[in-house]
Amino acid sequence: MIPDALADQLRAQAVPFSLPEPVSVSARVLRHETVSQTYRRLVLEAPAIAERAQSGQFVMVTVPGAERVLLPRPMAIHRRRVDDGTIELIYGQVGRGTRILSQAEAGSSLLATGPLGRGYSIPDGPGPILLMGRGIGICAFMTVAEDARTRAIPAVAVLSARTAQRVIGESDAAELGVQAIAVHDANGSSEIAAVEQLLEGRFDTLPPRAIFVCGSSRLALLARRLGDRWGSMVQVSLEAHMACGLGYCHGCAAPMRSDPASEGPLVCVDGPVFDLRGALK
Repeated sequence: MIPDALADQLRAQAVPFSLPEPVSVSARVLRHETVSQTYRRLVLEAPAIAERAQSGQFVMVTVPGAERVLLPRPMAIHRRRVDDGTIELIYGQVGRGTRILSQAEAGSSLLATGPLGRGYSIPDGPGPILLMGRGIGICAFMTVAEDARTRAIPAVAVLSARTAQRVIGESDAAELGVQAIAVHDANGSSEIAAVEQLLEGRFDTLPPRAIFVCGSSRLALLARRLGDRWGSMVQVSLEAHMACGLGYCHGCAAPMRSDPASEGPLVCVDGPVFDLRGALK
């Protein structure tokens, strides 16, 4: 659940986006492998999605197999490699649908629809960018790091998890030239006070132009405080259960205050990225 302290601060994304047209494709599974005891990596051949995808967007993946799973699963596009025509997804096995999905073998095909949603946007201006994520939420912003590399913008990423073995994204950060700061609960390094102190020491002399966050309400609230301290734009990607991912079912209302006389924003089409500080207004 999003705490009231965070819900009160979320704003509908105000960046003018030119969103790509989503497509539904039969995507061939190129690799499907275990990342850790918790996560699996799925590499799909989907050139039409890879070339369209903007940072922070997602796809809806239909779960295959004899066991009928009615609804597709939303998954952040962790990496998109246009030259190879591939997209990479990382997911955790948390229920029946993802358990069945984990049985998909290389060479088989999955129905994937995307790219979907409004993603992140790196603003112009001086300074590096700061990425902050926990667990599977880290997968939502690695495409931002791809864009930062293309624009020669320095990037620092806080990668948080319960244990060191569950931290994901370190190899991606190394490939993309991102300074990775891995923190976890086991040694106390992921405590918010510790992360806050570390980042203040790192950025007070040269604040980031923007902070991108996903996967933790505590990190999102920290990002808001740091954004106020530095005058940085703050964008948060929200996670939600979805039935369609296209705005038809209206089942993924964003957890933010809105006019009771009208429908509030939806995570799938108005997000998943929202402004957390009002700097986009």
